[in-house]
Amino acid sequence: MFITFEGIDGSGKTTQARQVLAALHELGYPVLLTREPGGTPLGDEIRALVLDNKSNYTVLPATELLLFCASRAQLVGELIRPKLAEGQIVFCDRYADSTLAYQGYGHGLNLDHLRQILHFATGGLQPHLTLYLDLKPEIGLARRQRARLLHAEDFNRLDAMELAFHQRVYAGYEDLMAAQPQRWRRVDASLPAEQITQALLHILKAYLPPPHTA
Repeated sequence: MFITFEGIDGSGKTTQARQVLAALHELGYPVLLTREPGGTPLGDEIRALVLDNKSNYTVLPATELLLFCASRAQLVGELIRPKLAEGQIVFCDRYADSTLAYQGYGHGLNLDHLRQILHFATGGLQPHLTLYLDLKPEIGLARRQRARLLHAEDFNRLDAMELAFHQRVYAGYEDLMAAQPQRWRRVDASLPAEQITQALLHILKAYLPPPHTA
């Protein structure tokens, strides 16, 4: 199975993906976790370039889109499809839905054009299941600010966009879920971290086969 984690910045999806991965490994599931942008040596270089908030150049929305999709094409071809062919369960921290939400709804790029580019980049590969960590943009940005101040975490270029941008992204996720409700499962990301992990595991156990047959 190919399972993706989505959510606005600050929703905790990266932490939760790691927690769920560890729990499933203990149960005997062959699970691989990767991320976007990145996940391959080339993709990680693209990630550093496109998320850099310290450079003095401007990245246009169309350029941002193509860089993300270049990273995604490499990830799908080099890692995701081969691992799925081996029978592994693949988790991905962000995938094509992030492009539709951020570059489409956030930046206002044409959604039909985005879908054509995404289909080309991924060869049409879609997740079997998408886990959405639902958190209001104001709360997510406040969390990112705290992490930056308390733990010196990087505040990337997308984090630094104005609140209105993140509100458009949030509304975009709502539209995407409404269009394909069978693929999405929503979890309240304002709950305590352990409760979120348990909710995600409860959802996954309904989809995954017993570990000895996984």
